[in-house]
Amino acid sequence: MVAGVDGRIERADARDKIRILIAEDQPLLRNALAQRLALEPDMLVVAQAADGDQAIRAARSWRPDIVLMDLQMPRLDGIAATRAILADNPRIRVIVLTTFETDELILGAIAAGAQCYLLKDASETLILEAIRGCMTGDVRMSPLVAQRILAELRRTHAPAPPTFRRSAKPQISLTEREESVLALIVEGLPNRDIAVKLRLSEGRVRNLVSQLLEKHHSRNRTELALAASRRSRGTSD
Repeated sequence: MVAGVDGRIERADARDKIRILIAEDQPLLRNALAQRLALEPDMLVVAQAADGDQAIRAARSWRPDIVLMDLQMPRLDGIAATRAILADNPRIRVIVLTTFETDELILGAIAAGAQCYLLKDASETLILEAIRGCMTGDVRMSPLVAQRILAELRRTHAPAPPTFRRSAKPQISLTEREESVLALIVEGLPNRDIAVKLRLSEGRVRNLVSQLLEKHHSRNRTELALAASRRSRGTSD
């Protein structure tokens, strides 16, 4: 059952489902997406929004688990809406779903706190995996977007000229297994694919990712990839 922009729904089993808010200014696309997600037994679209202002109000009212966020919307764009929604409730996960793939928008959305960035031509499977993955911290991105992010991080964090001053920061010590997981994270692989490649359980991979985040003082996989890129080039923060 799909709620309108300002509508309400009553479902006894809502707490057992992933609660989703769709922020999209094109009604046909918004409704089609809502109808498709309604077919998933573990998902519930609790509200829809046609612009950034409505998305902020709906997020405050409904407290969704996931926001599917378009970027180019009237009144208030998706990046500003993402920033405001996460300022109100940092536990919400924002998945950008857009047709735009410029570096400025990609990095702007990530900087605002979006956990995933998908293009609207992404497969249904990838979108559904992104929604479920975000709930467990397993971030998904369109392959092209992941490549653009890593390329930009490497470009903007090129190594500084060598100096004779010794760095005051201690080196990060990683196990061989952590190194293997980190290399695959940099390639943009999700936990499930990492588990298959390394012949580990997904639970073991999640634990290793958590250890890597803690060791690198990173909040998410994007920051972790950046830290790994710096470390591989011999630079420090």
